[in-house]
Amino acid sequence: MDFAEFVRAVFALALTLGLVGLAAVALRRLGPDALSRFMPQKKERRLMVVEALALDPARRLVLVSLDGEEKLLLLGEGQLLPNPPRRKAAAKPAETA
Repeated sequence: MDFAEFVRAVFALALTLGLVGLAAVALRRLGPDALSRFMPQKKERRLMVVEALALDPARRLVLVSLDGEEKLLLLGEGQLLPNPPRRKAAAKPAETA
C-alpha cells in the first residue's frame, strides 16, 4: 500500500465519521420525534396513559383515560389483576334540625 492509498483511506474514514456526527447533531437538535413531524397527522387518540405508579417489583397501578373517562387498573406480573371488592360507604347519620 503506497502513501496515496493510505491518505485516501484516512480521508474516507474522516468523511464517514463526520457524516455520522452530523447526523447525530441533527437528530439531537430536531428531537426524537423528528421523523413524525414529516408524517401525516393521525386523528386524536382515544386511549391514553395518564399516570403509572409502581407498588412493588411485581405490581403497578395505571390510570388510563378512554374517551374522557378515567379507569384505574392494577397490573401484576404482566396480567390484569381482578379488582378488589369495593367497600360500601358508611351511612351518615341523619342530621336533626
